[in-house]
Amino acid sequence: MQASHELGKLGANVYVPNLVAVSLLRELGPLLIGVIVIGRSGSAVTAELGTMRVSEEVEALEVMAINPVQFLVVPRFLAMMIMLPVLTVFGNYVGVLGGCAICHFALDMTTAAYVGRAIEAAQLGDLYSGLCKSVVFAWLIVTIACHAGLKVEGGAEGVGTATTLSVVRSLLAILIANAILTALFFFL
Repeated sequence: MQASHELGKLGANVYVPNLVAVSLLRELGPLLIGVIVIGRSGSAVTAELGTMRVSEEVEALEVMAINPVQFLVVPRFLAMMIMLPVLTVFGNYVGVLGGCAICHFALDMTTAAYVGRAIEAAQLGDLYSGLCKSVVFAWLIVTIACHAGLKVEGGAEGVGTATTLSVVRSLLAILIANAILTALFFFL
């Protein structure tokens, strides 16, 4: 909506679908979905593992000769590595539909015109770069969350502190990774 306001001053509202498609596939889709997953799943992973650590369940696994990393971390790692890219594709789809609704109702653009412009502007490389970002984000989120959860000390207060630090570190990590990956994909 903001882009259409500014582009409208130049008589260039026809480029709004281009902007929506490219910005969602390259940047906004992976980044926003990553932030949502950090808040929902990254914090949950840290809290779950931290609670297990504090209640000595991790030590109990070790006593039973069960590797806690294989038993607790690997399934979470695989789930995150699969589902974050899937959620990114879904988020891209919803975002493009939202852009279509705005263009249809606010700019009186037909659906066919919107879809045509969006497909013309977006390239397969834009989708692939966003999916590559989502895989890197997934790796960062789950690695930071699991590490923080397994290093908890100090009871319930330690779990809360570790969860907060995990969320902050994950957000910072994906923002830095996003800047680096954008530079690699589009400027080098």
